[in-house]
Amino acid sequence: MRHIYKITGMTCNGCRNSVEKTLSTVQGITSVSVDLEAEEAIIDMNTYISTEQLQIVLPNKYSISEKGNTIILGTSNYGKTSTNKEKTKLKELQPLFIILGYISIASVLLHYKNWDGNDIMLDFMGLFYIVFSFFKMLDLKGFPDSFKMYDPLAKAIPIYGWIYPFIETILGLMFLMRFQIPIALVVTLIVLGITTIGVTRTLLDKKSIQCACLGTALKLPMTEATFIENAIMIIMAIIMLTKIF
Repeated sequence: MRHIYKITGMTCNGCRNSVEKTLSTVQGITSVSVDLEAEEAIIDMNTYISTEQLQIVLPNKYSISEKGNTIILGTSNYGKTSTNKEKTKLKELQPLFIILGYISIASVLLHYKNWDGNDIMLDFMGLFYIVFSFFKMLDLKGFPDSFKMYDPLAKAIPIYGWIYPFIETILGLMFLMRFQIPIALVVTLIVLGITTIGVTRTLLDKKSIQCACLGTALKLPMTEATFIENAIMIIMAIIMLTKIF
């Protein structure tokens, strides 16, 4: 059962994250997706929960009212809904696929005259970090709140979320400048390994939260694509380390 609500009082991504987290704790709710700009929340629930009950769990600064609802029953509707969800997911992830495509093409073109697989991977990793850290830098205040929703270390040590974009920038420069590559590879395995653990837990719990991989400027859902994105970098780091040692 899916219901759409109007939520007022949200002023930043921290508010959005707070509303999502609070509503997700309500028994009977399976997923929550909040759109800050539209002031809208899409809530999936096993049994109907009144607006009054939802208002009680939210802080007083937020006001929630039912905007409309869609009840999904029957196998025919289910199949149609699943297809629509997949189409929506692909559309939401389009910016991520485009960025990864550009990074891949740029990495190959840099070495099209003198083909070298190692250099292509190092440039891919360097450009990956630089581009992704850039988007995180666009909202340094909002990023930590989104990041700690799924990264275990950022949740345990809040300051880690604040410095993470700078860690990515430094790693990107190290790969592109070929400076202390072994250290950069080991750090990559650590930081992305920790994040991947959090991403895996989120996917297994089927929680609907925003991925902070491209900061908060682009609203990307946490999906299998996020896991694959991290896995590619981890695999590259392992390959490079095995070649070095």
